[in-house]
Parts: sequence; C-alpha cells; structure tokens
Amino acid sequence: MSHRVYLEQDALTILQGIELDIKRGESIAIVGRSGSGKTTLLGLLAGLDTPTEGRIELDGHPISAWDEDRRAALRAELVGFIFQSFQLLPALSALENVMLPLELRRERDARKLATELLQRVGLGERLQHSPRQLSGGEQQRVAIARAFAARPVVLFADEPTGNLDNSTGRQIADLLMNLNHEEGTTLVMVTHDERLAARCERQVNIEEGRLSEDALKHRTPSVEAGK
Repeated sequence: MSHRVYLEQDALTILQGIELDIKRGESIAIVGRSGSGKTTLLGLLAGLDTPTEGRIELDGHPISAWDEDRRAALRAELVGFIFQSFQLLPALSALENVMLPLELRRERDARKLATELLQRVGLGERLQHSPRQLSGGEQQRVAIARAFAARPVVLFADEPTGNLDNSTGRQIADLLMNLNHEEGTTLVMVTHDERLAARCERQVNIEEGRLSEDALKHRTPSVEAGK
C-alpha cells in the first residue's frame, strides 16, 4: 500500500491506500482531475520519489527501500520517460538528443540507431535541426525517439500530448501507441486526454488521492515489468 505525505506547515496527504499491479507489456492510463495525485503516483512508480509508507516494486526490485543513487541506476537500465515539456537539450541537434541515452549505455552504433529511430518517427530530414528549429509536434517526436532509444522495459509518459494542438496530439498519440505495441514496452501514462486514455488497455482513475474501486483488481503495489 502506497501512502505519500508532503509536509509544509501542516501535513498534506497526496495519495493514500493505493494498491496497483501493472503487468509486463500492459498499457495503462492514469486519469483524474488536476491535483488528484496523478503525477505524484507516476513519480512514485518510476522511483523518482518514495512513499512515506508502503512498498513499491519495479521489475521485482523493492525501489521504495533504495536510496536515490540505486534507484537512478535501475531507471537508467529499465525506464524511459516522455514529458509534456519535451525536455530536449537545446544545445544538441535532434540526432544528438536521441544519441545521448545510447552513448550513455555505450552502444557502438549510437548514431546509426538514433538515425533509424528518427526516421521511424518521420524526422529523417530533420536530424541536424536544434529543438528551437522544430515545431512542438516535431520536438515531441524527438522525445519519443529518445525514450525508445534505450529500449526501456517500462515507459512513463506525463501528459505527452498536453502541449500540442488536437491534430498534432492525435498524430503523436498514434506514434506512441504504435511504437509501444511494436516494442512490447509497458506503458504507464498520465493524461487528461480521454481519447488517448481510451486507447490504453486499462484506465486508473484517481479521486482525492485514492483509486476508484473498479481499478482495485490486484493486491501487490508493483510494476511487474520483467516477469
């Protein structure tokens, strides 16, 4: 059971009584109103934060009991991220942004693999463009290519279409879901886009820090990505 409390002058409980089990290869959308705890839950599942009480597992590893260095090492090995704000490095080209996680993993063919990924997302002609030379949709395509570059076991996406217009958002949603299906990656996504959420195999609704009853189907609060 995951329980997270943020402390300021008074105690404020963000999440409580969360019990969630995510299977390998599953796609799941975390939905709810603004301030309901969606992004907090995503951060806990990804090991970016730890619960005040309870236990969280990622690929069978008890990450809620680990320090940040150990969690970071596991994230580098297993996890990919896609953010609403793209999080591209402005001084690097599209190709260099995608090459970065490959180089960190010491891939021998980092340039070739990054080029192939950018071609897959429709940016084969934009390899040397910097983020500021790309549209919002193109930047998100680079971010998706970068996320898949490390061949993550679990992909966490936080409002991946939130900064895009409806037409571009649909294109990005198509790309994300298609790549996820092709790669067999576990997808855990926070979104307010009902159409995007409906494309996932499961939807988990959070209200006032608690999961809705229809989401409480499993009893082990873990991301079972490697079984």
